[in-house]
Amino acid sequence: MPFLLVLLALIITLPITGLAFYKKENLPGIALCTALAILAWLLVRVFPLAGAPLLGILLGMVLANFPLPLIPKSLKPGIGVSSKKALQTAIVLLGFQMNLRTVLELGGHALILIAVAIAAALITAYLAGRVIGIGGKEQTLIGVGTAICGGSAIAAVSPILNAKEDQVARAIATIFLFNVIAAFSFPLLGHLFGMTDNHFGIWAGSAINDTSSVVAASFAYSEAAGRAATVVKLTRTLMIIPFCIILSIRQTRQTKGTHTGFHLHKTFPWFVLGFVIASLLRSTELIPLEITVFLGNMGRFLIAIAMTAIGLSCNIRDLIEKGSKPILLGACCSLLTAVATFGALRLLNF
Repeated sequence: MPFLLVLLALIITLPITGLAFYKKENLPGIALCTALAILAWLLVRVFPLAGAPLLGILLGMVLANFPLPLIPKSLKPGIGVSSKKALQTAIVLLGFQMNLRTVLELGGHALILIAVAIAAALITAYLAGRVIGIGGKEQTLIGVGTAICGGSAIAAVSPILNAKEDQVARAIATIFLFNVIAAFSFPLLGHLFGMTDNHFGIWAGSAINDTSSVVAASFAYSEAAGRAATVVKLTRTLMIIPFCIILSIRQTRQTKGTHTGFHLHKTFPWFVLGFVIASLLRSTELIPLEITVFLGNMGRFLIAIAMTAIGLSCNIRDLIEKGSKPILLGACCSLLTAVATFGALRLLNF
């Protein structure tokens, strides 16, 4: 099955991933991610563990860090493309198993929880950043990365803030670290608290900062939790648009009308639109059930490829060298966001 999925993924997902995914210099890294994902997929079927995506992270981290980094530079472009494009394609394919009415209802219900998550992360970033001693731009980057959609939010906000490269690098490294931690810790916490599939999915989608870790953690919990978390997370991802608009207006005023850091076509998460279109097609019931099931399975395999790429990108030594202050701020933001959303979920009882 994995080998068939790989072949058909290359054919079906071409319009989604784009030609950049298949550039010659990217192929070796993509091949490595795919091979490790297949290994993770097969191992999980022999030894049922937490799931192929989480096992893929572990395999990637081992190869990237112990005893020494074993990833040559020639593989890094393909690994970077896999972590982004494979995940976005997977999200679109998962849409073929979701009814659009369910997507809209669940996304609407989760708006309050999403607002709680954003407020908790941004307020914590501001207050804890002042105590820890991290500058305004860097604390904003870490705050918005935790609040909305991880590295994608940081990439969208950094040109608006005119943030320096080292500030962006530290913020992304910090968010990346807590992505990996959340992917493993949230399923354990969910079982510890006896959460239902729906409650865990909503919690993971509103509290974990990056889409990749949301999907990995929630599908490791259950299929139903994965579907719920995906909808909530994509709704939360859309919040980057109003946030960037507001931030851009503020920066323009501060720079007396000379600021031009916001571009909607670059900021808009187009794969979310693809997910909605796929859900719409599923809702019409024009696509046979067997095909939607297959597309969903292929999406889950692409998630394993993306998470393996993330594991391969995790250089522990590099994260430590970025400094302790950003990590401490990221820990505060992630922890309080998780606690605030958990409390709000229990209070609202969706």
